[in-house]
Amino acid sequence: MTHNNGTSDGHIRWGILGTGFIAGLQAQDLIENGFTVQAVGSRALESSKAFAERYSIPTAHDSYEALAADPEVDVIYIATPHPFHHANALLALNAGKHVLVEKAFTMNAREAQEVFDLADSKGLVALEAMWTRFLPHMVRLREIIAAGTIGEVRKVVASHNQNLPKDPAHRLNDPALGGGALLDLGVYPVSFALDILGTPSRITASAAMTATGVDRQTAAIFDYDGGSQAIVDCELDAASANRAMVIGTDGWIDIEHTWYNPVPFTVFASDGSVIERFDEPVKSRGMQFQAAELERLIRSGETAGTILPPDGSVAVMAAMDEIRRQIGLSYDADLVAGAK
Repeated sequence: MTHNNGTSDGHIRWGILGTGFIAGLQAQDLIENGFTVQAVGSRALESSKAFAERYSIPTAHDSYEALAADPEVDVIYIATPHPFHHANALLALNAGKHVLVEKAFTMNAREAQEVFDLADSKGLVALEAMWTRFLPHMVRLREIIAAGTIGEVRKVVASHNQNLPKDPAHRLNDPALGGGALLDLGVYPVSFALDILGTPSRITASAAMTATGVDRQTAAIFDYDGGSQAIVDCELDAASANRAMVIGTDGWIDIEHTWYNPVPFTVFASDGSVIERFDEPVKSRGMQFQAAELERLIRSGETAGTILPPDGSVAVMAAMDEIRRQIGLSYDADLVAGAK
């Protein structure tokens, strides 16, 4: 397999939906790596214009609808808070645009499936912006595991703990905005566990909640039929080194902090000797690799890749749905019965 080098020939034109922090990070990585960012859309023209000016984007739209309708845009990156991803993605897909949707992809597995079903019916690409999956160190890590270098994988351990704003009105602490540690932070270790081990047969989860009613810290054990386990945890009010390990019968892989960023990892044999150290610096932040994969899919006429296919994203949402069920964390999106 040829490794995605995270660059673009600039022929596919991008639109950015939303003008927050993450939208800025993605726009920067696109621009630095040869992608064409054609337009940005916000519900407020002032913020759209300010964003367009900051990143030298030709067109600023005063609504998401106007961005979706822009004939100069081929693909839309959706960077709004997660309760809006489902509606924003359906809007873009219905307008004939491919979509790259920030994680958590949606609020639950039902919404995720609806987005992928619509994309599939229209022959468009919908890809979850789980940027970590597309980074060079993760590509190499999967190759090492597939080669049997560390034997049979028995355990995946991954943490994502951050010390984030305590303001009760902040998005992260607000149930109406899909707040809580799990959907924002836990999505990384959950997705990593499923990447390495697949869908678990059983999940056991526990959590502590904030005064606003979202999960402050959550931990889960994933059990697999073959006896493997994943241990994942997340927290939004205390930081940690955020390392990850993949432990096998013949060795282990230690991914340095912060493991979901482009960082080095070391492969150890069971006796502790070093088999391999991977340390390849990445240009920009690393969010260009997911965009390059989406462009590759568009050019090849595929709607699903192997690194993160639609059923993979749905499985991640389903695992988080089950964790939420066990810890008693529900959102308005869960109340919708069946398809709208």
